[in-house]
Amino acid sequence: MQTAATTGRFISFEGIDGSGKSTQARMLAETLRSEGHEVVLTREPGGSPGAEDIRKLVLEGDPDRWSAHSEILLFTAARRDHLERTILPALAEGKVVICDRFADSTRMYQGLSRGDLRALVDELHRLMIGREPDLTILIDMDPAKGLSRALGRGGSEERFEEFGEALQVKMRAGFLALADEYADRFTTINGARSIDAVAQDVRAIALAHLTGVKAS
Repeated sequence: MQTAATTGRFISFEGIDGSGKSTQARMLAETLRSEGHEVVLTREPGGSPGAEDIRKLVLEGDPDRWSAHSEILLFTAARRDHLERTILPALAEGKVVICDRFADSTRMYQGLSRGDLRALVDELHRLMIGREPDLTILIDMDPAKGLSRALGRGGSEERFEEFGEALQVKMRAGFLALADEYADRFTTINGARSIDAVAQDVRAIALAHLTGVKAS
């Protein structure tokens, strides 16, 4: 489907649970703002009022509450609202949109982890979203360490962490395969380092993308 023309740049962060992507997305937003960029920091599922309502439905409660097909429809609905109300307006204003997860997470968590539904995810994405990030930064992390971090956060939004380490292993392999499939927009960073070391690499990659100058 066709979407409105945009002048800003759209950067997404992906990775398994506990990889540190949310922290890195926030730090990049702060860095770019300090350097004069107008930045919208957002997340999925969520990022708009309607999408945040759907977030509560899918991330809280019994892990078996929704079938994989139902989750795909819910995530697609949330993403469409997020796109219409947050992402596209910000891009049209020339802002940098930084999103903690986007369609690649649905390709993995619903399209791969709970059945062979990747084709369905991609078809719904084509019909209802029609937009990929300009740059996707994948924070790669050992699955066991990521799961330990994720469960250590506590709180009520542990919908997918509760599927266990086997899912984390499968998701890591899936994300790395996606990085190969969409090599034109993916950059993979080793997340098994200090937060500041990862952030330094993230900043270099993002600035190279925004300026068109290849990072050294």
